[in-house]
Amino acid sequence: MPNRDFQGYANSPPKVVWPNNSRIAISVVVNYEEGSEYSIMDGDETHESNNEVPSPVPSSQRDLANESFFEYGSRVGVWRILDILEGYSIPASFFCCALALERNLIVGPEIVRRGHEVVGHGYRWEEYYLMDPESERTAINKTVESLEKTTGVRPQGWYTRYAPSEKTRELIADTEGFIYDSNSYSDDIPYYENVNGKPWLIVPYSLEVNDTRFWRGGMNRPSDFFETLKNTFDLLYEEGLNNPKLMNIGLHCRIVGRPSRAGVLKEFFEYANSKPDVWFARRDEIAKWWLKNYPPNS
Repeated sequence: MPNRDFQGYANSPPKVVWPNNSRIAISVVVNYEEGSEYSIMDGDETHESNNEVPSPVPSSQRDLANESFFEYGSRVGVWRILDILEGYSIPASFFCCALALERNLIVGPEIVRRGHEVVGHGYRWEEYYLMDPESERTAINKTVESLEKTTGVRPQGWYTRYAPSEKTRELIADTEGFIYDSNSYSDDIPYYENVNGKPWLIVPYSLEVNDTRFWRGGMNRPSDFFETLKNTFDLLYEEGLNNPKLMNIGLHCRIVGRPSRAGVLKEFFEYANSKPDVWFARRDEIAKWWLKNYPPNS
């Protein structure tokens, strides 16, 4: 059973030096999930309830309007985001549900062709915390096998949809090819935990700067998102003079892929690119940099 660590780096964090002495590292994460959500057509007992607007349809029936919100993400939103990232030469990490890429076979190769990272995000929306360890291991292996087929690359990182189980980190660390996971929100820089008797790297994620707040509450206007992006960047950039950190940005194709919100994303990229010493990086790049320059017990 994982132990809890309330101390972390405390008041003695490592002196972080990012590439080119950057004051801040920014990880842009695009969650590609469309087609992996709960669906009556896939044999689920209920349709997906997480949506832009509340569903009036009984949970046991298909909600066609709800489904179309998700379809927008795969038909339009992902391409808009890919184009924006390319326009600003920003590499991103795509948290990919395997079933979603199986249902849109042109997306996976395009993610890789444009220089982005493929991260394991489960086969579909499944509660791994309800699974026994062997069932979870099977689901992880199924995800890896599928992503290799649809993208041509093997994921090196993992982020569980919903909450991880108490065994998730052990299973990922025990699976060949993975070098980190992001199932933590507990820090602003990477850190190690003892897993399976060995140091294991965690590149923490964040739900603070995340477009899901448009759907779940906390953001109403696109300007709310820009304010959150800018406020987070400004503070971390200021702290980066003495103690550089990692900024996470969480995006979803069906949410920020909409024009008004995508416009805010462009506005923020313009703002961040106007500052010197900013490192936009894939999470596997951050992980490899940390493993090389801040090895365990160094």
